[in-house]
Amino acid sequence: MAAALIAKGMEPQADFLVIDSSQGGRRWESRWHSLELLSDARSSALPGHPMPGDQRRYPTAYEVADYLRSLEEALRVRPVWGIRATGVKAREYGSTIILETASGDVQTRNIVCATGAAARPNIPIWAPALDPRGPVLHSSQYLYPHQVPPGDVLIVGGGNAGVQLARELSASHAVTLSVRTSRRSGLRSRYVSAAGWREGWLSGRSKPEPLFTESYAALERAGVVVVPGVASAGGREVVFADGTAQTVTSVILATGFSPGDDWLPMHVRVARAPRTRTAVAGLFFVGFPRHGGRRGNTLHGVWRDARAAARHILARP
Repeated sequence: MAAALIAKGMEPQADFLVIDSSQGGRRWESRWHSLELLSDARSSALPGHPMPGDQRRYPTAYEVADYLRSLEEALRVRPVWGIRATGVKAREYGSTIILETASGDVQTRNIVCATGAAARPNIPIWAPALDPRGPVLHSSQYLYPHQVPPGDVLIVGGGNAGVQLARELSASHAVTLSVRTSRRSGLRSRYVSAAGWREGWLSGRSKPEPLFTESYAALERAGVVVVPGVASAGGREVVFADGTAQTVTSVILATGFSPGDDWLPMHVRVARAPRTRTAVAGLFFVGFPRHGGRRGNTLHGVWRDARAAARHILARP
């Protein structure tokens, strides 16, 4: 979004400001160490700002974090870290709106929600009832195999994240993969999950993401046991949809993410509006396929939505 505004002649820190609720560290840097994007380097960058190195490779999370830092420097954008947006309030008159933050309110003409279509971990309703000997981790908390005690581990979620973690842990643990929705296998393409949040790249779409890593059959050949989805859980026991039960030691929830738009009014979040715009004048979405292009949560696709939002912002009376 910053790059799109700069391309229209706006000056960072003078004409617009980027804020972020984190304290300066990006989530890319806290992802599991072996994570790679499902899209190649040439399709995981903004136009005119290619990633360095082999364009055919699949970048790691750390490479994406480094790339975003280099973009900040190239664009001369200085994000203000540690500012959490909490709400938006439309004024009864005039062309300004109010951004509510944990640090105070700000009056502005335009607000762009770029907090992500896959920003908050989804935790199944049965997960709090689990009390195994080992940890219960969401995939956003998992870093490496030694984080999981020796023995068995149940991975819940049959998407690309669950499959990759099952493969990684199969070398050192007895892995069971719980699959609620079977996914077909596909080939990596230029436009798959350039944003890197593998569990959530199809947020807002009806079809489950294909498997771009390995098939379930390949996992089974590697010793992974594939079972149906979880129906309920309690203590150390998990009951699957076919009625079978299993005592578990450790659990990893590869159950995806929800959009980071919960700070916006409900009517804005659920309404269908023209691309990137909302029912609140001056409030825009970027990075949400539901409110923009179908690949709007990828670095390649978000550029088109950012340019559209920049045009709308400059055309506002």
